[in-house]
Amino acid sequence: MTLNITSKQMDITPAIRTHIEERLAKLGKWQTQLINPHFILNKVPKGFSVEASIGTPFGDLFASSESEDMYKAINEVEEKLERQLNKLQHKSESRRAEERLKDAFN
Repeated sequence: MTLNITSKQMDITPAIRTHIEERLAKLGKWQTQLINPHFILNKVPKGFSVEASIGTPFGDLFASSESEDMYKAINEVEEKLERQLNKLQHKSESRRAEERLKDAFN
């Protein structure tokens, strides 16, 4: 898996890259293929803005966050991505999906 990190108005340090890789590794517990993860780091007047987009076999994930601390913004983005991935993977178990399956076979 190749991780793309784009930055505007700042340099990507090895510490930032390592932090993003560690947070992205937490998504590995969902045992799904992460396709072309891309992070965009921006310096904004109030602090930092982080955006992430990741493709999965279930659908695309997108999250963004702004914070005074860049590491906090990265953590918030990872938490949002994790919630989205959880929702996508358990979508087939939802009540509406079960009702559609019952209607299809009756």
